[in-house]
Amino acid sequence: MMEKPKVIFLDMDGTILNHQNVVSEKTKEIINEIRILGIFVFIATGRSFEEIELVAPKGLHVDGYITSNGMAGYIGKKVIFEHSLTRKTVEEVIEKARENKIYYELFPYGHPRITLKQDKQYVIDEINDPKPDSVGINEWLSRKQAIKDEIEWTDQIVGERFSKFYFFARTKEHINHWKEQLHLLKQDVEFSTSTSSDHNVELMVANKNKATGIKEMLDYFHLPEDETMAIGDSNNDVQMLQFVSHAVAMKNAPDYLKELVDDVTDYTCDEDGVYHYLKTLFEL
Repeated sequence: MMEKPKVIFLDMDGTILNHQNVVSEKTKEIINEIRILGIFVFIATGRSFEEIELVAPKGLHVDGYITSNGMAGYIGKKVIFEHSLTRKTVEEVIEKARENKIYYELFPYGHPRITLKQDKQYVIDEINDPKPDSVGINEWLSRKQAIKDEIEWTDQIVGERFSKFYFFARTKEHINHWKEQLHLLKQDVEFSTSTSSDHNVELMVANKNKATGIKEMLDYFHLPEDETMAIGDSNNDVQMLQFVSHAVAMKNAPDYLKELVDDVTDYTCDEDGVYHYLKTLFEL
């Protein structure tokens, strides 16, 4: 166990969120208790700011949010930094997604996520029951909720500034083929990609990730890089875990991630792993 950090960065899905996309009361309370001790706590997530509001429990207090895998940073609702995909990139990616019939959600800043109406049917078809065995229940529930209430089906692209694309496929073969197509597209269009499961991939501005977002947030608060800790569980946490001075993987993380870190929680996200780890670390 490390010396007590001054700054903690927490992933959401599979970390403070369980597989039902819920932050437990215990986890909320331990985060609030730590902040009373003078420790800075930030959320560092692949979710957009608007998505966080859908799952963060009332009464959870943090010092800021790093969202969309490092694309934007917020204190409350105040924007600290923001990076945007270009309109041209967005148009080219949607055209390629349509050719490959890949489920997509586009996240404009300050607007609900969108999918174009002309792509609605094949997008909906990707989340028809039954759930494939290899798709995590949390991801499946999130996609069901997105289709039902969160996606705005539009005739044309809305906005001029965009935080990310989220892509999903019900089969690994489909999403892996799409990743190959994105790799080819990178020869002409600059962007970065990240995954958090075997069935998704997200697309952001080139060279931006959770680690670059953490650096921008630390600089804003004039906080040290050498007294930082992060807890995560998936591939989109790799750069974050490599950046901080003490990296922790969830018990439910894949083995390759556990090999990169300094410590592993004793409990999974469904067993309040973050709560138990922080409670022991801070002797609360």
